[in-house]
Amino acid sequence: MNVFHTDFLAAFIAGSLLDLLRTKQAYLDPGSGSYLLQLLIAGLLGGAFAIRASWGKIKNFFRRKSNSEEEISSDDEQS
Repeated sequence: MNVFHTDFLAAFIAGSLLDLLRTKQAYLDPGSGSYLLQLLIAGLLGGAFAIRASWGKIKNFFRRKSNSEEEISSDDEQS
């Protein structure tokens, strides 16, 4: 990286940090809160649906793992 790119990057980072320190004024209308609440509820319900739809696969994954561990331990006991 040459000197110009390094200086430009340093100036960009310094300017970005100074911009973060300035006071920001933003307007959130009342509909924003209900929209965020809808996104949260939709995400939770979507996640619950995805887990329920693939519950059998999840259960089988852990059953296979525990069954293979039991087989290994039973093989050790027989030896």
